[in-house]
Amino acid sequence: MRIAVIAPPWAPIPPTLYGGIELVVDRLARGFQDAGHEVLLFTTGESTCEVPRQHVLDHAEGGRIGAAAIELRHVIAAYDEVQGFDIVHDHTLMGPLYAERYSDLHVVTTIHGPFNEELRAIYGRMAPRVPIVAVSHAQRKPAPDIPIARVIHHGIDVDAFPFGAGDGGYCVFLGRLSPDKGAGRAVDVARKTGVPLKIVGKMREPIEHDYFERHVAPYLNDEIEYLGEVDHAEKLELLAGATAMLFPIRWNEPFGLVMIESLACGTPVLAFPEGAAPEVIEDGRTGFLCHDEAQMAELLDEIGTIDRGACRAAVEGYFSTSRMVREHLDLFADVLGR
Repeated sequence: MRIAVIAPPWAPIPPTLYGGIELVVDRLARGFQDAGHEVLLFTTGESTCEVPRQHVLDHAEGGRIGAAAIELRHVIAAYDEVQGFDIVHDHTLMGPLYAERYSDLHVVTTIHGPFNEELRAIYGRMAPRVPIVAVSHAQRKPAPDIPIARVIHHGIDVDAFPFGAGDGGYCVFLGRLSPDKGAGRAVDVARKTGVPLKIVGKMREPIEHDYFERHVAPYLNDEIEYLGEVDHAEKLELLAGATAMLFPIRWNEPFGLVMIESLACGTPVLAFPEGAAPEVIEDGRTGFLCHDEAQMAELLDEIGTIDRGACRAAVEGYFSTSRMVREHLDLFADVLGR
C-alpha cells in the first residue's frame, strides 16, 4: 500500500519533549514502512522520523495549539501532497472534514482526545464517510451513537526501553500539571508514605501554572521534586529507576501512554480505575487499581509483590508497536476492500 500519514502541527515527529500523540504517529509511520509499505509523513520541518517527509511549517506551533488558521494551512498543504495514495491516516482534527472535497481519497482518522460535546459533534459529522479509530473502549463510551471502525490500543517498541531494577528509591509522576492528571494527588500519596517523588510534566498553560502553585509547589522539598519537562533519554532513566509510577487521574483518560512506557521499563503503575487505566493495568499483576489516595498509599507498601518482569512482558505480549501496526494495516485493507 501507499500510506500517507498526516501528523498534527503542534510538535515534531517524534517529539523532543512532551507529545504522546506524536510518539504514536512516529511509531506508526516507521512501522508501516518496516512492514514493506510506501509511506509519506506530512509533519513539520524539524521532524526527524526516518520515513519520507513533507511539510509546509518549518517549525511546530506548540505555543499556539488549536489555532484554526495554523492547522488549516497545514491541512491544505498536506492534502495537496497525499493525492494518489491508497490510504490517508489523518491525525489532525480539521483534516478529515477538509478531505470531503476529495471523493477519491480513502481517509482514516484516529481520535486522540476525549469525546466531549464539541468533538462528538465534529466526529459525528465525519463518521459516515471517514472510518474512526478509537484508542480505548473508555474513550468511545461517552459517544455510543458515533460508529467506531476499530478500537486499537497504543503500542511501543519494548526494546527501546531499558529494563530497570527500580532501585532508585522513589516514585515518579509523569504528565501534564493539570487537575485531571492529579500531580497534587501524587504529592499527597508521597507525603502519606514518606516515599520520595519525582514529578515530570508539562507546565505551559495558565491552568497548569495555577494548579502547580496551589497543589504542588507548597510541598516541594528534598523528597518531593519537580523536574519540569525532560528529554526522552532522561525520562527512560527515571522510569527504569522508579519503584512505581503514580497515575492518579480523575477523568476519562483516552489512553495514557506513560503507563505502558513505565511497564516497558519494568515499573508497575498505581492508578485510579478511570479512563483506560483498567484496560492497561492488570490489577495485582502489573500494578494496582486504587480507589483513592489513601488506598494508593497503602498499596504502595505492597509494590514489592509485583513482578517487574511481568510488567515488561505485558508490553512485549500485547502493547507492542507490531501489534498496533498490524491492526491498523488490517483496517486499511478492509477500507480498501470496501
